[in-house]
Order: sequence, then C-alpha cells, then structure tokens
Amino acid sequence: MTPVVVHDPTLRDGQHAVRHQLGVAALRGYAEAADAAGVPVVEVGHGNGLGASSMQVGRAAVSDDLMLSTVREALRRSKMGVFMLPGWGTSSDLRKAIAHGADVIRIGVHCTETSLAERHLGWLAEQGAEGHCVLMMSHMASAAELASHAAAAVGYGARAVGLMDSAGFFLPQDVTSRIGAIVAAVDVPVIFHGHNNLGMAVANSVAAAQAGARIIDGCARGFGAGAGNTQLEVLVPVLERTGFSTGIDLYGLLDAADFAERELMPAPPTTGTLSIVSGLAGVFSGFKHQVLDASTRAGVDPRDVFFELGRRQAIAGQEDLIVDVVAELGRTAV
Repeated sequence: MTPVVVHDPTLRDGQHAVRHQLGVAALRGYAEAADAAGVPVVEVGHGNGLGASSMQVGRAAVSDDLMLSTVREALRRSKMGVFMLPGWGTSSDLRKAIAHGADVIRIGVHCTETSLAERHLGWLAEQGAEGHCVLMMSHMASAAELASHAAAAVGYGARAVGLMDSAGFFLPQDVTSRIGAIVAAVDVPVIFHGHNNLGMAVANSVAAAQAGARIIDGCARGFGAGAGNTQLEVLVPVLERTGFSTGIDLYGLLDAADFAERELMPAPPTTGTLSIVSGLAGVFSGFKHQVLDASTRAGVDPRDVFFELGRRQAIAGQEDLIVDVVAELGRTAV
C-alpha cells in the first residue's frame, strides 16, 4: 500500500457554502470528530483564507483568532492547517497563525503567478514552518507551465506543491497529465484538491494519486463552494481499495461526516445547474452566491453570467467583475 496524506479543508473551504458563518460550536465539534477519526490535517479559516473576512467576499461569523484557537484546542492527534491568499492575508496573519499553533500553512496563488508567493514561502522556510503552495484555477495552464511554476514554488521554499481544480473543470486524463508533469519536476510531495462541478472529484483525486500525488484533499459530505469538494468519506475507502493507505478510521470518518451534515450545512452540496455551468465555463465555484445575488437583482440569467466570466478568464479575487458582467448583460437584454 502506498501512503497518502489526506488534508481536510471542511472547516475552511466549506465556509463558502454557508457564507463563512460557521460558529465556534460547529468548528469545535467537527475538529474533534475528524481528530478522533485520525484525519492527518484539519484546515480551518474563512473560505478565502487568513485575513479575507470582508464586505467584498463575506464577513465571517468568527474571527481568525477565535477560529484558530478553537480548532487548535480541539485537535489532539491531527495537525492544524491554514490557507492564505497573498493580498487578502499578510505576513502578520501568518505570524498569528503560527502563534496559534498552525502546523501546515498553504499559500494559494493563481496558477501562473507563483512569484506572488515567493516572499511568504521564503519567510515560512526561515521560520522552519511547513509551507505549501497550491496553484489555483489550474485548468488555465498547460502541464508544462504548471510544472515550471511548481518548481519555482519549491525554489522559494515550499515543502509541498500542487494543484487546485478550483472550477471543477478537469477530467481524469487532465489530472494525470498535469500531476505527472509536476511529480517529474519537483522532489517534494505533490498536492491535489478537487471540486465536483462535473461529478468527477473522486475519480480525479484517484487519478492524481495514481499519477504520484501524495497529499489529497477532501471535505466531509463534499462541503464546499458550488457543487462542493471531493467527498472525503467516499474518497478514503476508494483510495484504500485502489492501493493507497490513509491511516484514517472508516467508522470515525463516517461519524465525522454525519456530524458535518447535521451541524455544518443546511444540506449537502449537489451538482446543480449553476455548478455544472461554472465547471464547464471554468469559473471559480465560490462565485455562485455573488452571481446569483447580482443576476437576480438585475433579471439576468446567471448561466449567461458564468459563461461570460469564463470567456473573460475571471479568477478568484475578481468578484467585482461579476457586477460589471451582470450590468453589461442587463444592458444588452434591454
């Protein structure tokens, strides 16, 4: 059996699905359940990461400090992970996360803008922290481009590097070629983080592991933006049957998933109309609520908004573009 480290961002990526409103009791309860199941890394934070709570992408119900301290206290065996997007978070946020006991710090960047992570990854390396780099919206670059940027991130100090299929656009063959290219280019563990817009998240994650990825992400009940993330309690037994060991207790994992469905979400994510469209358009799943809100007010078809955002190659952090697209489509309709 080949070991794979499972990274669980339920308490971070899942925040997108509930407009970042998870409270202390939910954070603590899920962290305790995931820890009891032996999940290696439990990630926590605002959906857009450290320092992102704002009017633009949504104010969190709980401050970063309280989220981190709550989950840190709840974890006995699992490591605590955090996520940061340069521009939302700063080095000050990284310092606070380390002070709160964060074990794994991920820096997310657009897939062709790895240089934005250079200073943060270098600083984390100087601190002896486990800094990772994830390349977002990775369908927008070729396998060779992704491998080059991944190698650059390792040069900056990343101790693991990999891909986020932020729009849920990939099919297994897309994952195989991209992960394979990165594995050949770096000498650190490679990460894969899937979204389920086209119903392919588990298959894509298995393809990533078979291509050499050794850190695979999944969320309880797939809790996450749009159609959700790779469903963790499905991913783990499928990986085990495919020849990969995770060290996670199945019954404990199922209990954690039941807790998540009961306490974290109004309903598990589904591959609905807008999720399919955002996947086909190659648009970040986290835009769903903003697109729906803006298009409803303007009387514009949200599907048209997603496809236009895709044509403009919109990326996470460009939420303001949604308003522009809706306004233009509204004028065209008149």
